[in-house]
Amino acid sequence: MVLRLLGVLGVILGLSHPAARAQSAAGQGTEPAFNGRPLHEWVAELKAPAPSTRNAAAYAIAGMGAAAAAAVPALIEALDDPAAAVRFPVTVALSEIGPGAGAAVPRLLVMVDEDFNDEVAAAARRAIRHIKPEALQGP
Repeated sequence: MVLRLLGVLGVILGLSHPAARAQSAAGQGTEPAFNGRPLHEWVAELKAPAPSTRNAAAYAIAGMGAAAAAAVPALIEALDDPAAAVRFPVTVALSEIGPGAGAAVPRLLVMVDEDFNDEVAAAARRAIRHIKPEALQGP
């Protein structure tokens, strides 16, 4: 229940407010930003002590979409976070990045089968569908 509330709150606050939408200067070679803060600041917050801060950082990165592909290594590391309320939005961020998050697929496949939180496991499956759907196909 807490996971759902945090997720809904993150989506409402992060994605619905026009001033908080991701700004990307693709083509100008600048780092993408969300809510006025550059990607590298949000990536650093994935290691913050408070789970709520890590949760917010993952949702902010998700709001940048494919422009946040540089965050994939840090997001893969964050998939091992002890808090489901952090792992869930990390899967959302990887899903929003899409095919550029291909390096995360092996870890996401493990999560589908092994994460003790069913919502996180289902979110990992959804992320794989957005990143590399053929990875879910059997032999």
